[in-house]
This record gives sequence, C-alpha cells and structure tokens, in this order.
Amino acid sequence: MLEGLNKCPLFAGMSEGEIKSCLMCSGAEIVRYEKDQIIFFQQDVPSKLYVLLEGSVAVCCDSASGRRTILATFTEPGELFGEVFLFLDNMTYDNYAQAATPAKVLQMPKWFLYQNCEKHCAFHTKLISNMLSILSQKAYYLNQKLQIISGSTLRQKIARVLAQNAAPDGTVRLGMNREEMADYLNVARPSLSRELMKMQQDGLIRISGRSIAIEDAEGLQELL
Repeated sequence: MLEGLNKCPLFAGMSEGEIKSCLMCSGAEIVRYEKDQIIFFQQDVPSKLYVLLEGSVAVCCDSASGRRTILATFTEPGELFGEVFLFLDNMTYDNYAQAATPAKVLQMPKWFLYQNCEKHCAFHTKLISNMLSILSQKAYYLNQKLQIISGSTLRQKIARVLAQNAAPDGTVRLGMNREEMADYLNVARPSLSRELMKMQQDGLIRISGRSIAIEDAEGLQELL
C-alpha cells in the first residue's frame, strides 16, 4: 500500500513512518471494489477523500436519457478523485465514481483535512499543506485551460497551448497525442489535424511526431 501512497502528492515529503501515522490517526480505511461497482453516487454528500491504490476508476455523469459520459479516468496509484467537492460547503457530487476494473481505494475522513488532531502532529500539518497545494495546482491548471478554450478560433486555441508548453528553445513536446489534444480543446480530431497542417504550411510551426517546433515566434505571438 505504501508504494502507491509514496507517489501520492497528498503525502509528498513524508516518510513511510509519517504516512502510517497519518493513516492510523485519521482512521483511514482501504476498500476494495469490484468492476462496475459504484464508489460514490451523484448527489451523495462528500464525506471522504479518495486515493486510488490499485486498478482504475472512472468519474462519470448520466444525461436525462441515461447516456453515460466519462469525465475522467484514474489509473495511476496515488491519484486523488472527488477531492474538490469535499471543500464546497453544502454541495453534493455532480457526478459519480465507478470502478472501471477491480480497484482498491484508500478512504480518508473529511474532518482530518480540515483541522489538526489533539496531538498537533507535524505530519498532519504537512498533509493539510499538501492538500492546499493540490487544490492550488488544480485551480491554476483550470485557469490555464480556460484561457485556452476561450480563444475565438481554433488556431488561437492551438497557439495558446503551444505558448504555454514551449521550451526556451521554441520546442513543444506535448504529453498528449492528437486525439487527446482534440478532446482537450473540445474539437473534432480531423479539424485539429487540418489546422495544424495549415499552421505548418504558413510557416508558424514544424511538426515531427508529438514534437512541435515554433518556427515563427512573432507570428504565433500575434495570435494570442
């Protein structure tokens, strides 16, 4: 179990002994789920923090007609899910979490993330600090994405993605393939591919696999 938690940002900077103490002090428990079993339901009141240890979990929502949409899939040990709703007063989940495969999930009570325990342990303070960092990083990521998708044209959206991920030498290596990038920008993959090819023809960029080189920095800057 600790192998997965060592990779979890919630326990960053903690020793194995401190992680064990955190789990014992909080009363956290490990729950196993079978494939397709629901972890939390839409409209449930959040009461626990969930950390994936094994398997995979999908966060989904259903339309009025019953059509399921997968909002996010978690497959890496140490990933958190459902954490944002935990800090919204009087809010229920807008979606539900379901085991996509047999899964093992650590569940930590909500109260442990809000206040120090009676012992005022240093590791508890570190845990709360890590949680604040996680939420701050998520807010920053969403703000960056909002800036991108608010672009008036597909070319402008692409330019903003490239500008945010460009190295000092002008190279851009995205951690996503063409299909994932299309999903990120909420556009059809053929439309994305056509626009990238046009940008290359216009001398703005040069594409080589997943790597993109910015050829005309000033021209790209004008799009922003």
